[in-house]
Amino acid sequence: MKFAKVMLVPMLVLCFAAVAEEIATLRNNTAIDEDVNPEYIPKATNDDIKQARNYPMQPPLIPHSVRGYEVNLNVNKCMSCHARSRTNDSQAPMVSVTHYMDRDGNFLAEISARRYFCNQCHVPQLSTEPKVANDFVDMHTIMSDKAAKPKGQ
Repeated sequence: MKFAKVMLVPMLVLCFAAVAEEIATLRNNTAIDEDVNPEYIPKATNDDIKQARNYPMQPPLIPHSVRGYEVNLNVNKCMSCHARSRTNDSQAPMVSVTHYMDRDGNFLAEISARRYFCNQCHVPQLSTEPKVANDFVDMHTIMSDKAAKPKGQ
């Protein structure tokens, strides 16, 4: 019994190693123990144009750079523009009213602690090409195409 356990571990390692060579990765077939020159860090889009959402309930993407934004227990730079009291001056969209609700659904005067760290859900959009092919079609497009087809087809 002990011999079987001792032999099982090396056999599993060999199986995983054989399978691992066939797995597609974003490392461009570079061995895990090799270093390569990293690609450049793409710039965040900074056009302030609202990005389309790709799926229902997707948090909005951030259409500007957030480099140097401080978000910690004492400061939330995002709220200097997106708080409901600041949107008239900044012309930024106000954060959703759901961000002002506690876990029991009660409305609060200030943003909820569970929604305070914006970059937990919201991310900046980068100026880059996709790393992998994507043929995603959103539901709105599918429904529009279906409605445009003549009945019976």
